[in-house]
Amino acid sequence: MRALTVGLALAAATLLPSGSAGAADQYEWAALGDSFTAGVFVGDPQPPLGDPSQDGCARTSGSYPSLVERGLNQSPPGKKVRLTNVGCSSAVIANIAKVKQTPISPVETPVGGWPAVDTQIKRAGLNAGTDIVTVAIGGNSVPFGDIFPKCLELGAIGKSCSEYFTNPPAGVENIRERLARVKAEYTEMLAEVHKAAPNAKVITIGYGAIMPARASDCDRGSLTEFDTTAHADIDWLRDGVLKPLNKTIKQVSASAGDRYVDVYSSSVGHDVCQPAGTKWIEGICGDAADYWPATFPGTTLDCAPIQKRATMIHPNAAGHANNAVHVERAIRSALRQH
Repeated sequence: MRALTVGLALAAATLLPSGSAGAADQYEWAALGDSFTAGVFVGDPQPPLGDPSQDGCARTSGSYPSLVERGLNQSPPGKKVRLTNVGCSSAVIANIAKVKQTPISPVETPVGGWPAVDTQIKRAGLNAGTDIVTVAIGGNSVPFGDIFPKCLELGAIGKSCSEYFTNPPAGVENIRERLARVKAEYTEMLAEVHKAAPNAKVITIGYGAIMPARASDCDRGSLTEFDTTAHADIDWLRDGVLKPLNKTIKQVSASAGDRYVDVYSSSVGHDVCQPAGTKWIEGICGDAADYWPATFPGTTLDCAPIQKRATMIHPNAAGHANNAVHVERAIRSALRQH
């Protein structure tokens, strides 16, 4: 189930370096992040299917950076804004500034797998001319892609994953250690972003309400939700993992003097366990564009029997639209102060 990291554990522009410093005709915005930034199965692949510049990061035209770019340029904040989106599914915090990443998109995967890509700071070409940097990262560093599969496994046999990660066996980090490590990594990462883009306004973005306010809203055993995860563990995932992660990102951002965008509050009531049309996050299986597969490499998951795709707990179009509203507002505010 490593593929659950494609989120949490899952873009418009083709990858071009930021323009020259002080470009007079446009603002330069770089979007960094994981699959929740890339868009994965929402909209058209960017670059298009079949394009030799495909890199396995699964960026799409329906991602919130793409939506925000269109909104900004329909009503420019003084001048046009150029987006360089290097968000990449399965990215961890270290992939922003320190470590190359090997993408794992299941779409048009080349023989032998996707080659490694450079750090997102380098891919985005951050420099003194970068005006805005948005960063949405952290879920894969906890990582949810380790926690979710264990919750499925233990829930299926009537055991607790919250207990497992609170008092794990030797050699396994407990949740407190994981969050402390994420805090340290995020702090170092933001320092590197500021170093690379010294004149940029940096905006960090948290994660939306993936789990419901009441786990009893979930249909246990449903692949379109959290499958075999116990209700008590869903409550723990919300209060013991997701909310503390968002709190950590917010605190670190404040310490760095950066703006934090809360997308959790506005998404409460639109979680994985809500009906289609209300949910803003698809479950393990869900609705997705036709090019997205019903199975996922490295797992035994097959969503085809229920006529769904392997969405692996990621925002749908409505989720990205909600994020776009809040991120665009933050960018406009930051540019007024730039």
